[in-house]
Amino acid sequence: MAKIVALTSFLFYTNRWVGRLAGMDQAVTLYHFIGVDIKVDVKARFENNTLIIDGYDIGNAVEKYWGDSDYEYSLKISHESVHQLYRLFNIEEGNKQSLLRELAKRFNTNSCFSQIRKLLDDHHIACEGFSWR
Repeated sequence: MAKIVALTSFLFYTNRWVGRLAGMDQAVTLYHFIGVDIKVDVKARFENNTLIIDGYDIGNAVEKYWGDSDYEYSLKISHESVHQLYRLFNIEEGNKQSLLRELAKRFNTNSCFSQIRKLLDDHHIACEGFSWR
């Protein structure tokens, strides 16, 4: 049993270390749900200086609603526009981790993606939206 715990700890910390090398530590889960007939994941992350909010719904409930078992959606907020979010939330320009934490604090329900989209629209913050079903 001790060997399994040691191996699990090693893999956990190794994955965290590799993720940090790849810049993957700048991401947060906004909403995660697993139900009998649906799984929902919505995350916020940075790719370089572009903020990406993306989600993925999968399961029988999705198929009943959309006619396909999965539904993907995303928003991309360019570096030119993301600075407006720093100002809006009173966060130091370029502090990506603080911005991600603030998004996770404010938007963490099943409707978080729609709420973020509304915030962007209400404040005239440009973004590029995408959905696939």
